[in-house]
Amino acid sequence: MIVFDKLWLTMEKKGMSTYVLREKCGIDSKTVRRLKANENIETKTLDKLCEALDCKLEDIAEYISVKE
Repeated sequence: MIVFDKLWLTMEKKGMSTYVLREKCGIDSKTVRRLKANENIETKTLDKLCEALDCKLEDIAEYISVKE
């Protein structure tokens, strides 16, 4: 499972709100909701996020095994 917990930490470190991120990336509030819910996101959105935050993919997303 891909989770975006690191995205919120990276945004906090860089002093960026979700509003500023939306404006900088050109993403809508529905996409922000999907990120918060760890739902599927297009790779072009991940690219926009990394560019806006000047970070690497591993700074915003992480794979967590859900094996039981």
